[in-house]
Amino acid sequence: MDIFGNILLLILGFVFLTKGADFFVDGASGIATKLKIPQIIIGLTIVAMGTSAPEAAVSISAALGGNADITIGNIVGSNILNVLIILGLSSAITTLCVQKDTIFVDIPVVIVATVLLFVLGLDGTIGLWDGIAFLVIFIAYMAYLFIVARKNINKREQASIAQGAIARPLPENAGVLQDEAAGVESAGTNEGALSADTADEEKGEKQKPLLLSLFLTALGLALIIFGSDFAVDSATYLAEKMGVSDRFISLTVVALGTSLPELFTSVVAAIKKNADIAIGNIVGSNLFNILFITGLAAVITPVPFAQNFLIDTGVAFGALLLLWIPCLIKKGIGRITGITMLLCYCGYFAYLVVV
Repeated sequence: MDIFGNILLLILGFVFLTKGADFFVDGASGIATKLKIPQIIIGLTIVAMGTSAPEAAVSISAALGGNADITIGNIVGSNILNVLIILGLSSAITTLCVQKDTIFVDIPVVIVATVLLFVLGLDGTIGLWDGIAFLVIFIAYMAYLFIVARKNINKREQASIAQGAIARPLPENAGVLQDEAAGVESAGTNEGALSADTADEEKGEKQKPLLLSLFLTALGLALIIFGSDFAVDSATYLAEKMGVSDRFISLTVVALGTSLPELFTSVVAAIKKNADIAIGNIVGSNLFNILFITGLAAVITPVPFAQNFLIDTGVAFGALLLLWIPCLIKKGIGRITGITMLLCYCGYFAYLVVV
């Protein structure tokens, strides 16, 4: 296929990604609402893993093919892009409020995972036992997420039961005046209850059926994966025609291509005011990239870690600090932080071009 054909393929990939992200966010939000699962859990698991599928496919294939520069470069480059570009754009669109658990648990776990990747890469290889360590941490973290989700659901159920107990009707043997007063109050209460029930029914009508939400999620994921494949293949071909190095391709073109699902998903979620999905998607994707993808690739075959990637891993660590510090201070990231993130990536990209 010639250059013109690859440009068309790239555009088609972007179209697939745009619609796929739209369907995926709607479906994931519907599942979260219908099953009473917090959106942050959906963002950290289903959305994060789904949008990280391209990174997994590219990195594991590269590892099996002996192309370590693309394996590590794709993971590290994607994590840098996820924070500086995707969260930068998302927070420039709207302020992203961050939940307490995300600030004090989820983001620190990503920071620890990034530091661990740096330390284990000092000897030049991510080996079998390194990969097992990553996978064990990943499984432990997933278990923690589901335990927290279960506790939150139980708390809501107990609160609902307590509220129902408080709303018990008055006893029938109350005095006449008390009965009359209670009758007036009961009428108002019943009217309020009917109004609340009607509102719940109207809200239920607006909610998508579970099967439709599942279908939208699956369709969105399929479009995202196909769109990423088209975009990565065509962009890599065009970059190679320009004569740039594998490291540059993996850290920029391939990383951007495999991060396009996160980009479209998080930006669309930010526009739709689903900040939990926007934040959870990125935090979960970065964790998935390091702990699962690197871990699985290393278990399959030792993954060489070039010394140049220590600098890039350091940049990924700095990007996470740039995300975490405003969250600690302001409980979220706003437009100024978002613009700062975008400028930082411009500086990093300039460094890659010069080097």
